[in-house]
Amino acid sequence: MPERSQDRIETVSVRRAPKISVFLILGAALGVLVAMILTFAFNGTAEASPNTGGEYSQGQVFGFLTLICVPVGLALGGIVALVLDRRSRRRTREIAVDHESVHVDPESGADGRGSVD
Repeated sequence: MPERSQDRIETVSVRRAPKISVFLILGAALGVLVAMILTFAFNGTAEASPNTGGEYSQGQVFGFLTLICVPVGLALGGIVALVLDRRSRRRTREIAVDHESVHVDPESGADGRGSVD
């Protein structure tokens, strides 16, 4: 007999888990949106900065705010994903599955008639 098969019933845990990458992308997008709103909500002044002595355009301000808001959005998105993942563990179901393994005898050829010489 060239093939052997084994059947056994196993119990596995099944649950719905959130995709963390989606939450991270949404958090980063939210960070960019907040940076854009903050950039255009406060127009600023045309005077030089008292700390650095330079004037910053709206594009530069948007860049600075993006560097701050995107990591905060990533962190918040990750935290939300982890909280939802923890909540999904409570709804874990145990189900029985039929696990079947088929083993082919390595001495028989691909057509099952033995080795070809």
